[in-house]
Formats: sequence, C-alpha cells, structure tokens
Amino acid sequence: MDGGPVQGPQAAAPTITTTAAQNGAVVVSLASTTSGATIYYSLDGSTPSASSLQYLAPFLVASNQTVKAIATASGDSASSVASQSFAPNIPSGTLVWSDEFSNSTSANAQPNPLVWTYDTGTDCCGNNELETYCAWGSATSPCNPASPNAYLGADGYLHIVAQQPTAGTAVYTSARLKTEGLFSFQYGRIEARMMLPESQGMWPAFWLLGNNITTISWPACGELDVMEHIDGSNPENEGFDWVQGSVHGTGLNGGVQNHPAGFSAAAWHIYGMIWTKGQIQYYLDNPANVYATFTPSTQAGTWPFDTGPEFVILNLAVGGDWPGSPNATTVFPSQMVVDYVRVYTN
Repeated sequence: MDGGPVQGPQAAAPTITTTAAQNGAVVVSLASTTSGATIYYSLDGSTPSASSLQYLAPFLVASNQTVKAIATASGDSASSVASQSFAPNIPSGTLVWSDEFSNSTSANAQPNPLVWTYDTGTDCCGNNELETYCAWGSATSPCNPASPNAYLGADGYLHIVAQQPTAGTAVYTSARLKTEGLFSFQYGRIEARMMLPESQGMWPAFWLLGNNITTISWPACGELDVMEHIDGSNPENEGFDWVQGSVHGTGLNGGVQNHPAGFSAAAWHIYGMIWTKGQIQYYLDNPANVYATFTPSTQAGTWPFDTGPEFVILNLAVGGDWPGSPNATTVFPSQMVVDYVRVYTN
C-alpha cells in the first residue's frame, strides 16, 4: 500500500450573495458552510490566496469588477474559487448607499440595526474620554433605555446625545455608532450633514476604520477622520471655530484644520471625503470646496487606504485628551444631530 500523506477534505467554496443598495449598486456578502473557515477575496479578477484580502464584513460594489473568493480551514484544503462579475455601469457622482435616518413614527426609534451597531463601556476606546457609551436599549447603569443616547427622532434626524444623568457628578453617557461587520466600502465619496454641539468637553466625530482592525489592529488598519470638532472657546482654537480632517496609519499622521470666515459648527454643514486610489480629500459643504489633500507622497509612514474596505463611525465623546473635561459652562444634554450619511461614486 502507498504510505503517502492523507489529503484532508476540501473547504466549501464561499457563496456570494448581494443586497440591493441604490441606483444599481449592491452590498456583497461572502459565507462558507465550512465551520471556522476564513474567506479571502479579490476584486480585480485575480485568483485569491491566503495573502489576499480577508473577508470581514459586507462591502459595497458600485463599479464594474469581478469578485473572486476562496475559503480555507484548518485541516482542509482550500476551496474551489467562487466568482461573480458585476457591471452596474454607474456614472460618477451617483448616490449608491445612504442612511437617511427616516422615522415614520411619532416616537423616538432605534437606529437601523441592519446598519448600525455600537461600541460600549466607559473609556471603551482610548483617548482618556470620560463618557460611558450606551447601546440602544441598554439598562446597564448609568445607561437608561428611557433616555437613549442615540435615537431616530420624529423629526427624521439621528440624535447622538451626551448626558449627565445626575447633575454635579462626573458621570456622563453618550453613544458611538458604527457599521463594523455590517457595511463597509472602499473608494467613493462619503458625506454627512450635521449640526454639532458647541460646548466645552464635547468631541463629535465622523470617521472610518479599516475592516482589518480585527486582524492587524490600529493604526495599521488605517483611520480616516472626515470630521472632528472641539468647542470654539478651547485655547487651541485661537478664537476660530473649526473642524479637522485627518489620516492615520503606521507612522502616518496628518491633519488639517479648516476655519472659514463665519463658520459655526452649530449650524447645518456637510462634512465629506473623496476617496480615490492613492488620495484622500476632505471638503466642507460642497465637493468642490476641498480643504485638505493627502497622498502617500505627502505623508510619511505606511499608506493603508488602498488595502481594503473601511466601516463608518459616528460618535460624541465627552472629555478626553483633546477637548479636556467639561466645566461649569458645559451644556447637558448636548447633541450631535445627523440628517444623513451618503456614499456616491467617483
């Protein structure tokens, strides 16, 4: 008898499923019936391998491309290749995904759980922040489901509310919503229309992190800060009201402050990012109004933004290294109000 090696079973090839987004775009999900399988995929028609992009969350497809995927599992040989081509032929500047934060009821409603999940806990995510982040419906003190920190109002806006449950204490609650594991995209134009709180210690942000944060951690995963804001009275602001757009990666840190004449973050503004291969641009109110451009040649360090999709985060921090702590002038509750988040082709 031949005493050669015994070949293990073959992992099940991934299934490629789609959910309609907008105007011909789809959100693609990959899955394998093999328990514990890891899925790798490509978007350029090449045959994927264990060195290809790892599938970690559904991702937007809004351009002509071919998705190919394999599954691997311990003790199994790699699966056959699953493949699906997409040719939506969507013009540049087309809306392809959005959350309009609609609410058809007369009561506060839950943000769409098919799109948004939450980071939770006290100083859950660094920066020496002071708030406890609360998920929808959380009854774990100091969170209170009767007074949610994130909700869809009857006015059709998303409200992210920083609260001080008991006046005079240093206990604060707020919310940090994210699309991690539910929705992600790479390349395109993303924007949100928002009104921001103007109060000492408030730190609203609209930003993205790479799906691969679960495998390579931060900052290697890449961070794209479309908007961060601290109160105009902060000494660092030098009398101006401003927002900042930033990029972060391994050894890579770039940020540009934007303080146009007459700007007030308390008014409605659109905060946006144009993401193309090898370039990140940030704009205020209009895509033509670009105030910051970052490329690998302008930034030291490792450029991570052509590696794979990123997910979206909306949060309102209280305190922390940048804004400092609330004081006697701080208004509670303070809120970040979001009209929509939209993604366009470019």
